[in-house]
Amino acid sequence: MAVEIQIKEDTVRAYLSGELDHHSAVGIREKIDESVMQSKPQQLILDFAMVTFMDSSGIGLVMGRFRLMQEMGGKVILQNLPAPIRKVMKLAGLDKLAEFL
Repeated sequence: MAVEIQIKEDTVRAYLSGELDHHSAVGIREKIDESVMQSKPQQLILDFAMVTFMDSSGIGLVMGRFRLMQEMGGKVILQNLPAPIRKVMKLAGLDKLAEFL
């Protein structure tokens, strides 16, 4: 699993790719959190277009970033969710915490 971070104005965008599981989630969290803490954005966009697999670690990743952004007065947007991942995210109630695009 890889993550590419793009910072532009008041937005941090994280492009996720590959498999999002317990082993990869730790490094991804650290990289996203570091970017958010440095730039203090108004919104964090997590782009799932290239994610091929996700287990419950993906839900934890989103929930933790939601808390971080909430503390900073910002919001989380989930973008390009493949249909199976979108379904899991909705079942977990993440559509109440983050905006789905």
